Amino acid sequence: MITVINEEKRRRGRPPAFDRAEVLSRAAILFWQRGYEGTSISDLTEAMGITPQSLYAAFGSKAELYRDAVSWYLHNVGESGWQEAEDVVDAFRTLLEDTAVNFTRPGYPPGCMISTAVLTAAVENIDVAAHMSQLREANVGRFVERLRRAISEGQLRPDADVTALARFLGAIIQGMAVQARDGADTATLRDIADMAIAQLEHWRV
Repeated sequence: MITVINEEKRRRGRPPAFDRAEVLSRAAILFWQRGYEGTSISDLTEAMGITPQSLYAAFGSKAELYRDAVSWYLHNVGESGWQEAEDVVDAFRTLLEDTAVNFTRPGYPPGCMISTAVLTAAVENIDVAAHMSQLREANVGRFVERLRRAISEGQLRPDADVTALARFLGAIIQGMAVQARDGADTATLRDIADMAIAQLEHWRV
């Protein structure tokens, strides 16, 4: 009898095994839908199918889980092969067209988990907001690098303001995310993308 009781206690004390990648994807979708502050631990554990104990044991904290969820998003949903194109206009056309598709993909929340995430935050969540801002700034930095390369390769005019163009493109993507959340479809977002590409074409050599 004592052996049975001890075995039951041991089973109760051990967090159940689960597929970490699977539960992380569920958390990411929920964060994407509701935002960081709009998602509670109880919401997460229900969606992930795990206990709070298992969540903290596997991910450390809600903030750390969110960072892992953002990483999941970047590697599984937000990827684009835009930097592989040799021509700068083709590169950004690919990026914006992929964006239009990704922001309206069936089976996923509309919009972007990064572009409009945690724009304002309670004091205790400032670090999370700063992390998301850094990700958006990193994207702008990649745009600047690609535009500078295009100037050096003679694809864009040397008087092009690469910082302004990069921020313009970043603002277009953020705007597309908002439009998608408000119900815009893929075709509508592609029209916005076409307008942005027309502006970039203006700076061709």
